[in-house]
This record gives sequence, structure tokens and C-alpha cells, in this order.
Amino acid sequence: MIITNDIKYIGVNDHNIDLFEGQYIVPNGMAYNSYAIIDEKIAIMDSVDASFGEEWLGNIKNALGDRKPDYIIVQHMEPDHSANIVSFIDAYPDAKIVASAKAFVMMKNFFGDDFADKQVVVGEGDKLSLGKHELSFVAAPMVHWPEVIVTYDSTDKVLFSADGFGKFGALDVEEDWACEARRYYIGIVGKYGLPVQTLLKKVAALDIQIICPLHGPVLNENLGYYINLYDTWSSYKPEEDGVMIAYTSVYGNTKKAVMELAEQLKAYGCPKVVVNDLAREDMAEVVEDAFRYSKLVLATTTYNGDIFPFMRQFIDAITERNYSNRTVAFIENGSWAPTATKVMKGMLEKSKNLTFAEAEVKIMSALNDDSMAQVEALAKELA
Repeated sequence: MIITNDIKYIGVNDHNIDLFEGQYIVPNGMAYNSYAIIDEKIAIMDSVDASFGEEWLGNIKNALGDRKPDYIIVQHMEPDHSANIVSFIDAYPDAKIVASAKAFVMMKNFFGDDFADKQVVVGEGDKLSLGKHELSFVAAPMVHWPEVIVTYDSTDKVLFSADGFGKFGALDVEEDWACEARRYYIGIVGKYGLPVQTLLKKVAALDIQIICPLHGPVLNENLGYYINLYDTWSSYKPEEDGVMIAYTSVYGNTKKAVMELAEQLKAYGCPKVVVNDLAREDMAEVVEDAFRYSKLVLATTTYNGDIFPFMRQFIDAITERNYSNRTVAFIENGSWAPTATKVMKGMLEKSKNLTFAEAEVKIMSALNDDSMAQVEALAKELA
């Protein structure tokens, strides 16, 4: 794939992977992106996952012909991007390694070698000339590891964005960008909204025509759309006005209340109502929905004096990622001693700018006239 006259794609697609980072379901596989900038000197941008070293080195050779790279630029040290540094140096022993100081410390930890004789240490504002292409480096600590740098090519106006603007899915599969980019961002980067905001402010002054991420497609059209989504996600603003209901139900009574609430919300004209069964849905998808919409209903049973395990897992997942700036409502079911709402509110007490709905639903085993009236009151308030 040719990105510009001088920049070629040399990454790989992975359709063998079942779980990315050991937890995220990736039905359409994963792309590990790498790029070659071919000038008087040649720079390779990052490497790929350990399973694809031979294919990647073959891609480099096909892109360069008889020429050899002068540099490998390591923007991010997660193994899906750095695992083949050693094999690259074995193949090209005269090449230099360009990375942040912290990245070289990590190389020592990963490989037992920090390549002291090959180091080109770069940080904020440093530049590297390849000939007509001048690369500038921007520090991006905690987006989403501390050693991260991103790279700007002022000649072709390309931002090499490391894990920023990435998504799940291999490049040979057509799918909507936002859905899998949102799940990727919130799941992996979501905790680090403030560092992402800092990086967005830094690169706002650059004339960017193309974004080359380490996962997902190269972005070269309508860049404002992608940047605006990243701004929304990293500032923890709701992306859409709507209600997401997350529930667990043991014998179906809590589910009945949830379905009644969903129907009433729709009847009142709520623009979007999404219902997720936490025991059966992919947890990463449900967490994505929680951040997508402006209002969240948590519905669960009291369980061993606490809350049902899937609800605890869900609330832990959203609070770990700084869930904030939304309205939250509660439905609890307890046959003799309901405590679920109290527990859920306690788990959310460190979250910022949450508004708790005044109407609460308390079910004692099964819906009755009183709890049905509470459901109706909650639907009116949320709608």
C-alpha cells in the first residue's frame, strides 16, 4: 500500500488472534501497522507482533528493494509493536534505533539489551532529517504508556500517531470505523483522557493531512471527524443523547422491570434506548455503550449482601476509565434486604460530575403496583 510517493505501508494483518491483549474479542482480526519512509535515508516506523516477524521483514525488503533502512523509529514499546526490534537489528546491523529515553529502558527489560551503540534518543521537539523529509517528535506520555512518542512528517504532512486513532480489525475487512475505534479507545486508552487532551492540543498546530496509526486504517479524509471524536472521548463527554440500561437478572424479575422501563422511555420519545444484559453481552461492548450515551441505568439484584458479580465487574470497568459527566439511575431487587443501590452509589462516589436520578426503583422479589409506579416515575425523569 502506497501512502504517499515516499511512504509505504509494510504492516501485517492478524486473523489468528482470538483475544487482543488477552481480553478483547476481535472477530475481524487485528492490524499491526508499520511504515517505511523512503528518502536519502530510510526510516521504518515501528515493528509488528512477534508472530509476524518474517512477513514484516519480507515487506520491508519488498518495499526497499536493494536498499537498507537507516533507522527504526520506535514510538511505542508494547510487544505488538516492538517485538521484532531484535530481528530487525539482526537483519540490518548498521541501522540506528530512534526512541525516547524511557523506551530504551523498556528495551533492556524486554530484550536484555538497550542497544547503547545504536541509540538515537529523542524527545519533545527533536527533529530527524531523512533528506527532504524532516521528522519532528512529540512526546505523548501515558497515551497510553509512559515512553510514547508520535512523529510528524512536515514534508508529506503525515502524523504517525502510535496507538492514537487506532481500532480493532484487520485492514482487509470493511467495517464501520467509529464502532471498533470507540471500543478500542475506551477499553485501552480510556483511562488516560487528560494525556490524550494534552496531545490533541500539541498537534492542533500542525498541518495534518494524513494520520497513520499503529492499528486500523490510514486516515486521509475528513480528519476533523476523527479528531472531534477523540476530543469527545478523551474529555469524557457523552457522544449521543440516550439511555443505556445495564442489568443483571437471576430469575427474570429485574429484567421485567428493565424491559418495562425501556418501553416507557421509548413511549416518552427518548431518542435512543440501549439495553444490555451484563451476564451475556461482551463486557467491552457494554462499557463502550456506557461512555457513548448521556444517561445510564444500573439494574441489579442484591447478592450476598452486595451486588451481582457482573454488575460489580461492569461498574469497576467504567470507574477505572474515569466515568463522569452523566446522569445515573438505579433499579434494585432484594427479596428481604435490598442493598444494591447503596452499594452501587458507593462504587460511583469517586466519579466526577455524575447526577443521580431522583426516582429510584426498589423491587421486593417481583414487580407490584408500587414498583411499577416507580418505574414510570423514573421513565418520566430520564425522558
